[in-house]
Amino acid sequence: MDDEQGGEAAGSDDLTDDWAAAMTEEESSSDDDGMDDWAAAMAEQDETDSADLTEDDIQTAPLDYLEDESPDFDSDNPNLEVIMDIPVTISMEVGSTEIAIRNLLQLNQGSVIELDRLAGEPLDVKVNGTLIAHGEVVMVNEKFGIRLTDVVSPSERIKRLR
Repeated sequence: MDDEQGGEAAGSDDLTDDWAAAMTEEESSSDDDGMDDWAAAMAEQDETDSADLTEDDIQTAPLDYLEDESPDFDSDNPNLEVIMDIPVTISMEVGSTEIAIRNLLQLNQGSVIELDRLAGEPLDVKVNGTLIAHGEVVMVNEKFGIRLTDVVSPSERIKRLR
């Protein structure tokens, strides 16, 4: 029995040695092959980079010249017909003031905020946040309305809306 175990141990050592030799041989040959491939690629790159290009090597593509085919735009008399049906927001501003966030957070029902306008002073009429007129509050069929008292000229309104 001892002979069998001794024989198996010796066979196992031989097998281990064979595997180790094969692995070492494979690693060294693959490293050499990899290095050879890298060296060849680098040499090819150097040859390509060092080659001087001549005008014969460069090809040009014919291009069509672009023409300005857009219609003439007259900035003094713009065609406003295209924007006439766009909805805008109109608002009336009674007044404004600045307060600290601390005071804003303390506001509750019944609080009074003092504005920068006097009572009876005209309101600001704004379109999308741009001042276009001044006016006074009126009642129309039990709803609030505004009677315009001072209106910015149409050309000035267009300039302000841009």
